[in-house]
Amino acid sequence: MIIAIDGPSGAGKSTLGKMLAKKYGLLYIDTGAMYRAVALAAAMNGSNPEDAEAAANIAENCRIELQGEPDNLRVYLDGRDVTEKIRTREIARLASIVSTYSDVRRRMVELQREIGRSSPSGCVLEGRDIGTVVFPDADFKFFLTAKPEARARRRYREDIARGISVTYEETLAEINARDARDVSRKDSPLSIPDNAIVLDTSDMSLEEVFETMVAKIEENKPLGAA
Repeated sequence: MIIAIDGPSGAGKSTLGKMLAKKYGLLYIDTGAMYRAVALAAAMNGSNPEDAEAAANIAENCRIELQGEPDNLRVYLDGRDVTEKIRTREIARLASIVSTYSDVRRRMVELQREIGRSSPSGCVLEGRDIGTVVFPDADFKFFLTAKPEARARRRYREDIARGISVTYEETLAEINARDARDVSRKDSPLSIPDNAIVLDTSDMSLEEVFETMVAKIEENKPLGAA
């Protein structure tokens, strides 16, 4: 069983993806972490993030691995654990830039498909082009969205909990800027996949969204699926 979760930044994709992976015993693939790893590799290499050719070369040649359970997913770059290093605001900003390059996306899509198809039990992938590009034939496709203000509040609380010094206004500005890049990029812009179940989570609790997603899966789960 393959579950695709798409949506803008701060919509709850990662948390809900992990919850679904745990419930159904599926591999969890954080595609955003993979783009962050490319961004980190570029930063460590001293590359200009505006250099699409350099970013594509890094994506083609670096080795990215995801290991561990959903709640303790570790990200490895060329054999080194970079899980914490990719979670900074600067790497997030760089990732939003390098992810707009067609050759970077092509390589990441290849890797995401390779990892997903290697899992005997199936997988949960979350990102911005999962149901449209990576696995358009996924068994279940969800598109999570929420008002920018609601998403900014969530991201702000997460950053504060991590000890990151930031204001709500800065977070909202970053959310809006990321949204603009996601919907306007030439390759694989953020859009609602065909036949996706759309959920506006602005006024829903995490538990309410999770229960709704599980109910949709149970209603239409293939015979014999976990």
